[in-house]
Parts: sequence; structure tokens; C-alpha cells
Amino acid sequence: MNDRDEILVRIRDLSVTYHTRLGPVSAVDHVSFDIRRGEILGLVGESGCGKSTLGKALLRMIAPPAEITGGQILFEGEDILTFDERRLRDFRGRKASMIFQDPMTSLNPVQRVEDHLVEAVEVHEQKVDRANVLERVATLIERLGIQKRRIHDYPHQLSGGMRQRVMIGLGLVLNANLIIADEATTSLDVIVEAKLVDQLREIRDQYGVSILVITHNIALVAEIADRVAVMYAGHLVEMGSVYQIFDHPLHPYTRGLLRSVPSIKLDDQEELYKMAGEPPNLTHPPSGCRFHPRCPDRMGLCSQSQPQLREVAPGHWVQCWLYQDHPEKESPTLEVTE
Repeated sequence: MNDRDEILVRIRDLSVTYHTRLGPVSAVDHVSFDIRRGEILGLVGESGCGKSTLGKALLRMIAPPAEITGGQILFEGEDILTFDERRLRDFRGRKASMIFQDPMTSLNPVQRVEDHLVEAVEVHEQKVDRANVLERVATLIERLGIQKRRIHDYPHQLSGGMRQRVMIGLGLVLNANLIIADEATTSLDVIVEAKLVDQLREIRDQYGVSILVITHNIALVAEIADRVAVMYAGHLVEMGSVYQIFDHPLHPYTRGLLRSVPSIKLDDQEELYKMAGEPPNLTHPPSGCRFHPRCPDRMGLCSQSQPQLREVAPGHWVQCWLYQDHPEKESPTLEVTE
């Protein structure tokens, strides 16, 4: 079996709820999918769709007023939701790590780069030799494209791209199996972003780690990902290979996202596509399919009943009545072309 066919993480019926003064908000609502070993999975959607909340849930970093209200997160067969604090601390860093949107707020401004990396090793490994650890850290930093001497610098002395690579180093120094990159390129210019994308791909190929890229930038996902998952209003609405999603998008929301991407081929007289409506208020979400108020293909059934996430072609999943049968359906199922 190919290593990339092996499942590293199984997410089953995961739900995360925020408790607000206006009522509970289901930011992640019964989401299920797998992350394969050694793959890059892109998780995309509008702001507020729940993608960052899902990423934090994978490391059990959800804090009040939010809580994980249901489901399982199986990492190498073990449910991390059952871990005590000691096992959870060992899991974070050693097994899985996160690259945050702004590394400047994640790195301690009064610690040098070497201190961040050495501390990560000392916390998770017993009886370490500091000289050996420093050599290990310096070698890793150099592999990430940073000169060895820069490990003595403070975060503010590094560029944005270099700080992001230090955050990647924090994940790799303990040989983590999963790296979650949460909007990791948002604050970077296009040149540094391109370099970081190449870096993530090289890291996957060299170390065999799985990478979950969380972003609203669907063009970035097209460049880097093996598979793509699309979220809308707390639901996973479509998932498939990067070729399936970009060549044959099925869900009307996915098609709208792709049409909204600016193109250099846009004619002077042609307007950029804008998806109708606004994301729903999740304190009072729409009945049935949550996208139906904005959907150009909606039917009467769409406002009455929520479709299930179904596999309509090998590896291609979609949550939409257009591709499912129902006694009250008004029109025939659309043909799926792969």
C-alpha cells in the first residue's frame, strides 16, 4: 500500500460550539474526513466558516467560551479527546504542531531562535545534551533556508518569511507527523509566500509529514494541495482531489468560490463574479442546506431538509441535493463527470 493511502487522522462527527450571549453557535457541525499520511490537504472557505476552529480542535486548543461538543479525533488510532493533560502535552509538538497566521505573536520576543527550538526539545525529551541539541537545531534551521548564525537572533531581527520557517522548525524539531498551517501565508508578500509554499512541499517530500493548509486563498490550495476540503457555515460541503475540485466542482458554493478568483484573462468589460448574499448567522442558521438562500440552483427541498455528505465518484464527496435522490426532489440528478 502506498504511504499516502494510509490514514493518519480520522475525524468523525466533530462538533465545536461557541456559547454566546445570543445563544450557541455551531462553528463546526458534525464534520467527518480523513487526513492521509504524507499528503497536503487544503481546507478552504470564507471567513467565519469554521476552518480555523477545526484546526485548533485537532490539537485540542479550543478554549471557553467554545467547547468540543461531540465526535472523535483519531490520531494513529487513538482518540485525542480522551487524552489527559500529560498525554496531550506530549501529543502537541511531538506528534502534531501548528503554524499560526502571525508568527510574531507566537514567538517569545525576548527569546532567541535557538531558545525556542531547544526549549521544545527539552520539554519533550528527557536527559538531553544541550550541545547536541544545538547542533541538531542549527542543522534543521539551515535545511529550512536560514543561515546557522541566525539562531542567535531574536524574532524581531528576522523577516516574516524567516519567522514562519522558525515556526515550521518548531514542528519538525520533534519529528511531528502532522503540521497544521493556519493562514500561514496571509501576512506575507507574494514572493515570500511562493518560497514558503515551496518549503512546505519540500518538507512533505523530505520528512513525510502530513500538512493541513487552512486558508481562504483557493488559488494557493490549487498550487500546493493533493486534496481539497471545502467548508461552508460549519459544514463540510465538498471534498476531493485537487483535480476533481478544480476541474469538476460539484457544489454550487465551490463553483462560486472558483468563479470569484480574479484572472489576468478577465476582459475590461467583464465584471468579477460576486457570490450572491452573505454568510448566514450561525446563531439562527437557515433550515435545510445552509447555502440554499444564496444558491443559484436551489429547489424547494433545499430549505426543508439537509443533504448528507455522499461519495458521488471515487474520492469525490459532496453535500448537495443536486447529486442525491429524494422522493420530493423537483428535478433529475445532475450528471457527475470525472
